[in-house]
Amino acid sequence: GVFRSNLHLWGTATGGVPSAKMVELALQAANAHGLAVAGVDILEAERGPLVLEVNGSPGLEGIEGASGVGVAEAIIEYLEKASLS
Repeated sequence: GVFRSNLHLWGTATGGVPSAKMVELALQAANAHGLAVAGVDILEAERGPLVLEVNGSPGLEGIEGASGVGVAEAIIEYLEKASLS
């Protein structure tokens, strides 16, 4: 009875570099929801990238494992800097 993302059920996460179009779409989606930090799931389609969902409280296991980046630490640093300005 517990919902889990595809990554927790059967999916895998792999690294990659998002296109400028994907980055812009993710930023627009997060901004549309008023979120400074968000996980934006994007699908690559024939007509271009499409937003699947926007998560205000994203899981980080997949992206940290696939990218090798300490995303949680980067978010904390970002929020600390934002609170000082």
